[in-house]
Amino acid sequence: MAIQSQINAQGCVAIRTVGGLNTMEHAMHNMMMHDSMTKKNEAPKWDLNISGRYFKSYKHYNGTTEVTQRVSEETDVRNFSRAMDISLVRSINEQWSLGINLPLAYNERTSLYEHVSNAKGSPRFSTYSQGIGDIRITAYKWIIAPKAGNKGNLLGGVGLKLPTGNYKASDVFHNTLTTTRVGPVDQSIQLGDGGLGVSLELNGFRNINNTWSLYSNVYYLINPRGNNGVSTARGGVASASAIKYTSDVMSVPDQYLLRAGTNWTSNALTISLGARYEAIPAKDLIGDNTGFRRPGNVLAIEPGANYSYQKFSFYLYAPIAVRRERPQSYPDILKTNDTKVFSRGDAAFADYSINIGMGYRF
Repeated sequence: MAIQSQINAQGCVAIRTVGGLNTMEHAMHNMMMHDSMTKKNEAPKWDLNISGRYFKSYKHYNGTTEVTQRVSEETDVRNFSRAMDISLVRSINEQWSLGINLPLAYNERTSLYEHVSNAKGSPRFSTYSQGIGDIRITAYKWIIAPKAGNKGNLLGGVGLKLPTGNYKASDVFHNTLTTTRVGPVDQSIQLGDGGLGVSLELNGFRNINNTWSLYSNVYYLINPRGNNGVSTARGGVASASAIKYTSDVMSVPDQYLLRAGTNWTSNALTISLGARYEAIPAKDLIGDNTGFRRPGNVLAIEPGANYSYQKFSFYLYAPIAVRRERPQSYPDILKTNDTKVFSRGDAAFADYSINIGMGYRF
C-alpha cells in the first residue's frame, strides 16, 4: 500500500498539489511482501488514495526575513487553500504500475492592494477559484522490488503533467467601494499553470529492524513552457516596468520536493518524523524564465501517523515550517541589473499545513 505524497501550495508561492505514490511504510511493506510471495493470484491490483489538505498563508517574507509589519498593520495577503487529491494506481505486473492523479481545489485570497488601496485601514476583499487542477499520469517501476530477503525497496516514476487546470481563472476586483473590474486572479490561486510538464521521482524505503525504518522521496516537475500569456494586471493595464522586466504575464515554473525521515511501527500503527523541503526555483531546468513568479522554498519538520486496518490505510501529516525564503525572481534580477538597485519582492507563507487521507487496496 502506498501513502500519498504531496507538494503543498505555500501561499503566494504557487506550488500546486502533485499527489502521487510515496514511500512504503513498514506494515504495508510486509503485507505487500506476503501478497507477492504467497498469494500472487489474489494480490490486490489497485491502490486508491483520497487525501485532503488545508492551509492558511499570511506571513510575508523577503529573503529569509519576515516582514512583520504586514500582519501588525493588517495589510497582509491571506490565502486559504482547501484541496482534495484522488489518486488511482494499477499494478500491471511485478515490476510496473500506472497511476493517475486528479486534484480538486477551492481557493480564497483576501487582500487590500489588489483592490481599493493597500493603505492601513482600507477595505479587504476576496477573490476565489475552484475546480480541477492539472492531472498527472505516471508510470512506476520497481528499481529494487519488495521481496523476501530485501531490507529495502526503491521505486522510480516518470510522469506527464497535463494542462487540465484552468490557468485563466478570473474574479471581481474592486476599484472603489462601488466600482469593479474583472480579471485573472493571482497566480497563487490559479488552478493550473498552462504547461505540459514531465515529472521525475524516486521513493525509497529501508528497514532497520522490526520497529524502525527509514523513508525518502525526491520529486521534480520540469515545465519547459516559459510563460502562459495570462495577464498579472488583474483586469487592469500592465505597467511599463512590468512589461520591460516580463512580469506582466504569468510564468510556468518548475517545482520540486525532497523528503526524508524515520518511521516507528507497532502492529498497525506507524508514527513518522522527517524533514521536508519544497521549492519553486527562480530558474527552470529547461526553457526560458520569463514571466511573473514568486520563487520560494520552505524547510519543514513533518510529523505524521499512519494506521492500517485490513485493506484500508488512514494517515495524517502536518508539516511545520522552520525556514521560509523568497529569493529574487528572474524579473527581479533583470530589474536589479538594469537599475543597479537591488530588487526583490515578498511572498506570504503558511506556518503549517494539514494533510489527511485514506488508502484502499483492491
